[in-house]
Amino acid sequence: MTVMGENSGTGIRILFAEARSLVFQVTDAEGDYETEAYEVRVNGAHRFTSCKTIETIYDLKPDTLYRIGIMRGGSCSGEARICTKKEFVVLNVRDFGARGDGVTDDTLSIQAAILTCPPESRVLVPAGTFRFTSLFLKSNITLEISRDAVLSAIPDSGRIPVLPGRIDSCDGKGEFLAASWEGEPRDSYAGLLTGMYVENVVICGQGVLEGNADFTNWWTYEKLKGTPARPRMLFLNHCKNVVVQGITVRNAPAWNLHPYFSEHLGFYDLHIESPEASSNTDGLNPESCRDVEIAGVFFSVGDDCIAVKSGKLYMGKTYRTPSRDILIHNCLMEKGHGGVTIGSEIGAGVDNIVIRNCRFVNTDRGLRVKTRRGRGKDSYLQGIVFDGVKMEGVLTPFVINCFYFCDPDGKSEYVSSKEKLPVDQRTPGVGEVVIRNVICRDCHVAGVYVYGLPESPVEHILMENVRIAFAENALEGTAAMMSGCEKCSRKGIFIRNAKRVTMRNVELRGYEGEALDIAAVDEWERM
Repeated sequence: MTVMGENSGTGIRILFAEARSLVFQVTDAEGDYETEAYEVRVNGAHRFTSCKTIETIYDLKPDTLYRIGIMRGGSCSGEARICTKKEFVVLNVRDFGARGDGVTDDTLSIQAAILTCPPESRVLVPAGTFRFTSLFLKSNITLEISRDAVLSAIPDSGRIPVLPGRIDSCDGKGEFLAASWEGEPRDSYAGLLTGMYVENVVICGQGVLEGNADFTNWWTYEKLKGTPARPRMLFLNHCKNVVVQGITVRNAPAWNLHPYFSEHLGFYDLHIESPEASSNTDGLNPESCRDVEIAGVFFSVGDDCIAVKSGKLYMGKTYRTPSRDILIHNCLMEKGHGGVTIGSEIGAGVDNIVIRNCRFVNTDRGLRVKTRRGRGKDSYLQGIVFDGVKMEGVLTPFVINCFYFCDPDGKSEYVSSKEKLPVDQRTPGVGEVVIRNVICRDCHVAGVYVYGLPESPVEHILMENVRIAFAENALEGTAAMMSGCEKCSRKGIFIRNAKRVTMRNVELRGYEGEALDIAAVDEWERM
């Protein structure tokens, strides 16, 4: 990608460009997922109007210089120049035998087009419904699901390959981990789209990746020992320089997008949708990944919208690869367990996770940190910044839970005890968490619920310019998934076991009982 004058003037920033489309961010006005309406002009000609802060321009030509302008009230409020990428050939999957009639299994034809595609070229899925089981990506290609095209999965487990969780190396000194489930190597059905050690890949377009999961197939699939885990919609294993842009991803068998030990990733202007009651349909779960940008994505799912992970104890201790340098901005989360979750499979920790200018609507929690004894000393969570976020109807906006009761031993005395236990190899830690410039309205259960470990208190909680208002008819619920957390409603700010708490310009409205219930905090500054 060649960007010329990317930051020229004010008001527009190019996030990504390929041969036939580009993604830009409007920066000339305040906004989260949306901003005030504006006109987009390409080379001076009107293209469309929008109110989204992250938008895509389609139908461009390869290797062409464009002038992109943002107009408000008849005057230019931002301009950038961009030269699109070169492109060698376009391979239409219909030319490889795919029918797109919604009946024929087109897997082999589409896979043939992918394997045939030369570097710097495009595999085009045109309008139609193309049924398939699973597809494997290769390096240096673009896969476009075009407008009115649907890649429609066949939900038949007997026709989907299984990826082994662990394969010993030939010399007996190493291992190859082809698949993962909830932080551990485990045999899994291949992703509907799978990338294994690929790089320089773009998956884009205005079409739909349809998982066709429902309660007659994948959502009632039992987690039985010895059976493969459900497929992800997109699984990226040890991949580099991958962008997913524009498409709608819906009705996933399990997690929607799961990058694993991958780096230099972009997820732009996506729609990720699954019913509220669907099982384990997390939106986007980067696991042991670095340099990830998630921008302008709409989520409405049955589990966490975004869950940042780094494996359970074995993976964390063996590979020590945290998730780091992740920027999440200008996204909209409507429904889901957590807007942005850190954990719980977090054995190698996280470092530098920034959530900025997003909007959460009717999620169970906003920022949700989940860890527990047993995650290990390498599980240190630091550099978590939550800035410029608006929440509406969120049950509990902020939760830091160091007693998360997952796994078979989750309610054991070791995990659940509130007594100070010895610090050892199993003890995790939480560093600084920054929450600033946040407005929460119509909350229900609790405003802030923090319960650190007594033997490993949270290092620092900074809250600055935070407004939390509860709904008049607030619901009752459990703020955190931990033993001993009783149901409540309109609980203000609850904090246990922190080294330092700083509150500057924090306002609570509509709470019941004490506004501040803070104990076992070494240093508390309130302004």
